[in-house]
Amino acid sequence: MVLPLPVRGEARETAVRFINLEKYPSLFVDLGKGFPQKKADGRSRTLSAPPAALPVVSVGSFDASYVPSVSDFERLDERFRLPPGTWDKLPAYRDFGFAVFKLKPGATTIHPMAFSFARANTRTLFFPTVHIHDGVVHPKAEFDHVLYCQRGAGERFVLTDWEESPRPAHTFIHTERAGELVDGEAHCYRRRLEGKLPNKDTILEARS
Repeated sequence: MVLPLPVRGEARETAVRFINLEKYPSLFVDLGKGFPQKKADGRSRTLSAPPAALPVVSVGSFDASYVPSVSDFERLDERFRLPPGTWDKLPAYRDFGFAVFKLKPGATTIHPMAFSFARANTRTLFFPTVHIHDGVVHPKAEFDHVLYCQRGAGERFVLTDWEESPRPAHTFIHTERAGELVDGEAHCYRRRLEGKLPNKDTILEARS
């Protein structure tokens, strides 16, 4: 799994910090408990000198790495490599960094993955939801996603199409296990993306 991220350019290799959620495999199940059940839909919900190699970190059941720019993919460990020229076909991501995850050989447990990154634009909240297959972004893709967010102090993201949890997060989340990812005193917001939808990233804009 490769996730393009709109990071601050000067951050380079330190722009992304991976967060191990191996001990909280039910995070998204618990997040779902914060929202009233409307109806069952039958779906289950549970990516010169040779240049220095990019570090690979262990994140529970996954190996992960951060690629600061498209030109740095040649520094990526071979186990994560994509076909040469893949990102040349996707000019919209030329200024992005990339978080890369791969399940470890022999791993049988798939737990949530998380990371934080230095945002290029602090007035937006970015969800990497574009689907890339064979180096191509098709106009539409099949979605089965549930997005969650919270508003930070002073943030005024427009959440018109999002559901708000009736109660604060600490009433349905183990905040000590989620650590810095969840503010237990704040409400959560949820949006479902399902079916054949425009194939693009999801970006929340702040009110002026």
